[in-house]
Amino acid sequence: MQRTNRTFSVDNIADFKEHLLIWSQQFDTALWLDANNYHQQYSNFDAALAVEEFTAIKTDYDNAFDKLKEYQSMTNDYIFGYISYDVKNDIEQISSKNFDGLDFSDLYFFQPQKLIFIRGNNIEFKYLNMVDNEIETDFEEIKNLGFNCVQQDNIVNSDIKIKLRIHKDQYHKKIHKILDHIQKGDIYEANFCQEFYAENATINPVETYQQLNNIAAPPFACFLKLEHQYALCSSPERYIKKEGTKVISQPIKGTAKRLISKVDDEKIASDLQKDEKERAENVMIVDLVRNDLSKTAKMGTVKVEELCKVYPFKQVHQMISTLVSQVEENIHPVEIIKSTFPMGSMTGAPKVSAMNIIENLEETKRGLYSGTIGYFTPKGDFDFNVVIRTILYNEEEKYISYSVGSAITIKSSAEKEYEECLLKAKAMKHVLSNSK
Repeated sequence: MQRTNRTFSVDNIADFKEHLLIWSQQFDTALWLDANNYHQQYSNFDAALAVEEFTAIKTDYDNAFDKLKEYQSMTNDYIFGYISYDVKNDIEQISSKNFDGLDFSDLYFFQPQKLIFIRGNNIEFKYLNMVDNEIETDFEEIKNLGFNCVQQDNIVNSDIKIKLRIHKDQYHKKIHKILDHIQKGDIYEANFCQEFYAENATINPVETYQQLNNIAAPPFACFLKLEHQYALCSSPERYIKKEGTKVISQPIKGTAKRLISKVDDEKIASDLQKDEKERAENVMIVDLVRNDLSKTAKMGTVKVEELCKVYPFKQVHQMISTLVSQVEENIHPVEIIKSTFPMGSMTGAPKVSAMNIIENLEETKRGLYSGTIGYFTPKGDFDFNVVIRTILYNEEEKYISYSVGSAITIKSSAEKEYEECLLKAKAMKHVLSNSK
């Protein structure tokens, strides 16, 4: 299926991006991806917007990857969407019986009628079933959009009271149970997560996302709207990407806060680089990812391009490793994702044992949190993030949720892990607590 292409140039790209996100809210389905001008080695565009379903797939985890494979092959076009963490149940004999206040489908992808890419100051429109001058008309409408035309102007954030699903003393007990599993040799690392939530609460999704994005400006930010369900994602982490026959994975393990003083900030980054516990966390996941990539890689092509490199973000320093592999041209792209899902940075190692343990100890079904949002191209390339630092919102149920986690190893202190969770939750709590 052919798309009609048009390219325009604008002077003020920041204003155009804001207008574009606001314009997208007239559609029931919208997915906005934004790299926030963060310099990274592997990137195809600065931002992208996909709106309006032409075709779509929405399913629970049962045979989800086979259904996605069939849909991606049949569509042979750009498709955008997500795979929730609980699609793990399609791969392993695991079930998710924890509380779910959000009710996202386990897997959702759609073929957008309207697709817009931003690269530098150039705007590329790629439309299906275009009527006369539709692209030109939309471009002018977006460019000249007044802020008084925001569809959701009448929606304001209510007085939001954030609650903890796991209180501090209970959190400590659960961490000690994980440490017992580590001492017994059941696992050697587990990513344990906890939910913060608000009930009977309303937010303006666009304004809340913009405030969250302005705080962190991460390279894998996204805004997802599916009728009354929203994901406001401020993720710094890439899960997996495919470019031709090259596959790239960039797990994050290791976090330190940014400091105001340049000297102090450089020191804390240097300390993170040398921290034995943080490096151990990262290396364990690197080993897991190497194993996952090897399932589809050509023999001898799995390599670690960067090990435990510390990158600065607006709020935190993160320790990131980059792994690559080569695959045969005839391997199906969905198979590459299936063989590595869920991402090791959100499970622990060994993966299946860790998933079983955290499933029993966590109080909330993860759902879209710690799943992945991204896209496939018509050529079978793809790029997916890790859904972390994300506010999830069910407008119909008036339920708001954000979850955070940390990697538990034999050297973990329950108090320090709790503090790390609060650091990761800081931006989300600030946005929800202070915006009206």
